[in-house]
Amino acid sequence: MYRGVQLLILLYFIWYVFIIQKGYQESETGPESSVLTKVKGVTRSHSKVWDVEEYVKPAEGGSVFSILTRVEVTHSQTLERCPESLEVPHAACSSDSDCVAGEMDMLGNGERTGRCVPYYSGPGKTCEVTAWCPVEDGRTVSESLGKMAAQFTILIKNNIHFPRFGFSKGNVKGEKSGYLKGCTFNETSDLYCPIFRLGSIVEQAGENFTALAERGGVIGVIINWNCNLDLPDSACNPSYSFRRLDPKSIQVSSGYNYRFAKYYNGNGTNTRSLIKAYGIRIDVIVHGQAGKFSLIPTIINLATALTSVGVVSMCPLCPGCLAQGSFLCDWILLTFLNKNNAYSARKFDQMQPLGTSRASAQRPGRMGSPCPCWLRAFLAGAGHRSLPDEPPHGPSPGRSPRPGPWGGAVERGPGTTRPISPLSGQDRTPAPGCSGNACTTQASSPANPQGPGQL
Repeated sequence: MYRGVQLLILLYFIWYVFIIQKGYQESETGPESSVLTKVKGVTRSHSKVWDVEEYVKPAEGGSVFSILTRVEVTHSQTLERCPESLEVPHAACSSDSDCVAGEMDMLGNGERTGRCVPYYSGPGKTCEVTAWCPVEDGRTVSESLGKMAAQFTILIKNNIHFPRFGFSKGNVKGEKSGYLKGCTFNETSDLYCPIFRLGSIVEQAGENFTALAERGGVIGVIINWNCNLDLPDSACNPSYSFRRLDPKSIQVSSGYNYRFAKYYNGNGTNTRSLIKAYGIRIDVIVHGQAGKFSLIPTIINLATALTSVGVVSMCPLCPGCLAQGSFLCDWILLTFLNKNNAYSARKFDQMQPLGTSRASAQRPGRMGSPCPCWLRAFLAGAGHRSLPDEPPHGPSPGRSPRPGPWGGAVERGPGTTRPISPLSGQDRTPAPGCSGNACTTQASSPANPQGPGQL
């Protein structure tokens, strides 16, 4: 069991700490990073052609951008009076008394005039408002851009820097002029051509492009840099992964949309087109970790490993006594095993009673195990103590001593029964020492006719 525990600890440190976690390296996480993006492609809806300047928001090319895939457009809005949308809470009415003049609903489109007017279509009525009319949902037209959107290409340029090691690298090759004009990302042949098709990104994220284009969604492009700087720079390469970030299983919060407007001025009249845009939002997320050999973590992890294994250590009370073993193993063997008594008897030396021969006193315990240091400390300390009422002249005449509980003798005199320690400072002087792997304590005194107490 002892060797088995040692083997498990060694396997843990060698395989996990040093090989998997690279415990011999100094590491740095969270590199400084910059991301630039560019989208290319054209598409059309049933009424117009859309180019990059219209369907990419924002146009600056940052790490977070969206590509429009469907729009709901309310054309030719002007500032005037019109019925409120039926989708606004408490907008429906039956008479003017239901509409309070000057009231503004934070979920509505404008300020109420106090009149109840017919809705744009159907028999219903809503409160009249002063707003950009007609309001959204009154005359909205839906247009899909998804016909060619799957073929849009996205260039993602990423550069990272690890300041602790002074290491920088990018995900674009610079050897060939015009290399990016005719390549598409391939993990095997074109790892350093970070040009991705939008449809491929959605597919690798495990989504259906048609369904995602209809309601919108958020896709994460994760770039991970794991760099072992003990190897050449060419071994530090980016890895890409894709996954959907918005919770599609929760219908209330899934999808992605936003609104914006385009303004016009004709014949002195200001008009606008209100656009509710559904799209695929791309979030580029960069992770990274770099490691390089360092003496300090190597020494710390080696010392931890050797300490955990329980290497042979020197007993401070006896330089010749090597105390091997692990407290954990001893505790398991002495506590939980069925034969814990046998293990205890074999591990610890037994104190020999009075009258035992010198040869048997100098032999080790039942298996010759080295004495524990705590037992040696106890015996060494006991060798300097003496009983205060020790008789000065040995045992009483005419009576033979019998063995005491600590291997000494008990003198029986008139009215007294008193133990005489074999390690007494007056009668015997212990001589702690080591013989091979055995731990013995010998006592000698020519004044004692019964012989020394021995361990």
